[in-house]
Amino acid sequence: MIKDFLIINCIGKDDKLGLRINKDFFTKNIENKTNSEKLVYEIFKFLENHKVILNKSFSVLVNQGPGSFSGLRISIAIAKGLHISKKVRLFGFKCSNLSSFSQENIEKLLKKNLIEKKLIMPIYLS
Repeated sequence: MIKDFLIINCIGKDDKLGLRINKDFFTKNIENKTNSEKLVYEIFKFLENHKVILNKSFSVLVNQGPGSFSGLRISIAIAKGLHISKKVRLFGFKCSNLSSFSQENIEKLLKKNLIEKKLIMPIYLS
């Protein structure tokens, strides 16, 4: 069961981060022209502001697309880096399964089991 998580939704438009910690939900809008260093900084600052401890009981959900090449590659690489370095659980989801970025819709995504726990493969727009 996924209790506390970070959700990374960087597909090139309306990029956002979401965080559920201790049943509270927080969001942060991300600038569309974010580079990898800036996104890493934004994520760690977001986690630090909410006093998140990254460990094997924490999960990261990352959007697999379709979306921009850069946005997807950067966000997936960061999620995989957190998985390797902090042993967080990693899950992927598709844009089509998340109608809008809200706590209610993310909860539906989780309840309907529309996340994947396998090698995260991006879907690029062509």
